[in-house]
Amino acid sequence: MVRAKRLIDQAARLGASVWKTQVYEVAKVFPTHEILVNGRNWYEEVRQTQLTKEQVFELADYCEHAGIEFMASAFDTERLGWLEEVGVKRHKIASRTISDKDYVKAVLSTGKSVIVSLGMWPGPGLPFLQSTTKIDFLYCVSKYPTELSDLHFDRVDFELTYSGFSDHTIGIEASMMAIVKGARIIEKHFTLSRAAKGSDNAFSLEPEPMRRMVNDLRGVSVALGDGVKRAYPSEAPAMLKMGKSLVAARNLPA
Repeated sequence: MVRAKRLIDQAARLGASVWKTQVYEVAKVFPTHEILVNGRNWYEEVRQTQLTKEQVFELADYCEHAGIEFMASAFDTERLGWLEEVGVKRHKIASRTISDKDYVKAVLSTGKSVIVSLGMWPGPGLPFLQSTTKIDFLYCVSKYPTELSDLHFDRVDFELTYSGFSDHTIGIEASMMAIVKGARIIEKHFTLSRAAKGSDNAFSLEPEPMRRMVNDLRGVSVALGDGVKRAYPSEAPAMLKMGKSLVAARNLPA
């Protein structure tokens, strides 16, 4: 909990809009007690990150006082209920739970807006389109870390299909590209140290790169503007100084 609160403090200080975690029962998610990454079983490490209901409430309260929105991906309907009790503004459906019809139905029935990661989604089209709930879909590749060559952004529509990008690459280049292509939401793993224990830390952003990413993404968004070329009032001094005009060398008859 100490580390989680330090992450919240840093995320708020660095200008992030939301701090998100995951809420699950490890034994249900991994009944074989195996989480194999590069030949190593991370089950015990992940089990230690399992949050109790009381801890979820504590972190949500801490976020409120830190001035940052609390969000979580619940992996079952019991923990979805916890988030409803907390009073989250919106819900996040993780890639792994897209196919859990009962859980998805429960999330949509809350009537709150939903963000959905579409890693491992085979297509074609998008899920849950029959719902009247506001849904923002995030383009996502469920590979950790994701290589830039895995993204295939040339065929991704961030204006009409996807609202944003859940980024598992190393660095900030992919997130910058997504914003330029029209993404409005960026989800990025965040850590205090990439050298810390945990399978996600190696591809997460540390505080200084996170600060740079937040600032750069907002700067790019401002620079994109509305895409309309026009003469701007800010160009008036340059026009007066460098603008061209016709001047007669002698008096002209009326």
